Amino acid sequence: MSTAIKPKHIGRNISRIRELRGMKQEALAIAIGISQQSVSNIEGSEIVDEDRLNAIAEVLGVSAEAIKNYSDESVLNNIQNNYEGSVINSGPTLNHNCSFNPLDKVVELYERLVQAEKDKVEYIEKLLKGK
Repeated sequence: MSTAIKPKHIGRNISRIRELRGMKQEALAIAIGISQQSVSNIEGSEIVDEDRLNAIAEVLGVSAEAIKNYSDESVLNNIQNNYEGSVINSGPTLNHNCSFNPLDKVVELYERLVQAEKDKVEYIEKLLKGK
């Protein structure tokens, strides 16, 4: 009985990460300067040359190593630990509280808009008096 390790399917990993990023094959193709059909062929390949892999990794916003070592299980585990775990365990993993009062920001913005309108009116009045 052989216990040989099956090599990672790099193309499938690229496809999964691209889909998680919400990117279509066509968008990836345009970003790296190839056709959509070429992206489809890459995603169907077990191996991808290093230069092409690095270009794809850059567009996807991950490292080439992340593509090589990607697994669905680790992604799901990460999501579960970071989101569900923060609710279940009440641990200090995420801070969803604002560090400022949003109402103060609205008032500040309103005051800036009112001041900008006053400045416009003053400028227009100066222009009219000058004629």
